[in-house]
Amino acid sequence: MNKLMITAAINGGITSRQKHPSVPYTPDEIAESAYQAWNAGACIAHIHARDIHGKPSYEKGIWGEIVAKVRERCDILLNLSTSSYNLPDEMPIETAWNHVEFRPEIASFNCGSVNHGSKPFVNAPQDYTQLAEALKSHQILPEVEVYHTGVISEANALLAAGLIPESTMYSLALGIHGGTPATLKNLLNLIDNLPENSTWSALAIGKHQLPINAHTLLLGGHVRTGLEDNVYYHRGELASGNAQLVERIVRLSRELGREIASPDDARTMLGLTKGQS
Repeated sequence: MNKLMITAAINGGITSRQKHPSVPYTPDEIAESAYQAWNAGACIAHIHARDIHGKPSYEKGIWGEIVAKVRERCDILLNLSTSSYNLPDEMPIETAWNHVEFRPEIASFNCGSVNHGSKPFVNAPQDYTQLAEALKSHQILPEVEVYHTGVISEANALLAAGLIPESTMYSLALGIHGGTPATLKNLLNLIDNLPENSTWSALAIGKHQLPINAHTLLLGGHVRTGLEDNVYYHRGELASGNAQLVERIVRLSRELGREIASPDDARTMLGLTKGQS
C-alpha cells in the first residue's frame, strides 16, 4: 500500500476561538501550528489567512508573512486556500487567489457550487477557469475540493481542456451540510467517480472526521485532519491542537502497516520537485 500523506487543516476560514481557544489566527500562530503538525507527521499544511481578530483575510501581505514564517520553520508542503466563500462583494474574484505568486506547492481549487450550511458557496465556470489559468501559470498543483459528484464532472471537463493537470489532487469533503453526507457508501461512490489513478484524500466534518479518516486509511487514500474540520479529540473533549489529531492518524496508520509520507515523499508522489516554489 502506498505511503500515507497527511494534510493538517490548520485553521479554516470559519472555525473560531469560540469553538476552540487554540485556533491559530496570526502568521506566527499559524506557522507554529504547522510546525507542530509537521513534527507530528503531517507532510502538507492546508492554511487560510486570518486577521488579528480571526476574520478571514485576503490581504496579500498577511499571506506572504504566513508563507515565509512556515518555510522558516520546516519543509512541510503548503496547500493554501483560494476559496472565495468569505470574499466581500466589493472585491474582484481574483482577490481570492492574489497570493498564488508566493508559489505554494498546492492550492485548493473549487470548481463546483454547494449550499455550505446556511450560505450558498457559488463557484461560477468563468471564475474557476480563471483560477485554473493562474495556478497553471505559477506551476501550482490544484487540489479539487469535491462536495458532490457534479464537482468531479466539472473537473473532468477542465482536465480534458488541459486547464488542470493529470496529477491534480482530489479532496473528498464529506459531512458539509448541503453536500455529500459522511458515510462509507458515499465515500466509495465519490472514489468510483474519480478519474482513473487519481491521487485523492478525504475529510469529514465534526464527529464524522475519525470514521472517514479510518475508512480512507483502509481504502488506500490520503487523510486530512485538523481543527478546520473538527475541534474535538473525543466527544466533549477538545483536541489540544492540530498535532494531536495528526498523531492519532499516524498511530492508526502504523498499526495497519502503512508508512507515513515525509514532505520529500509527498513531492515525489505528486510529481513536484523540492524548491520549485
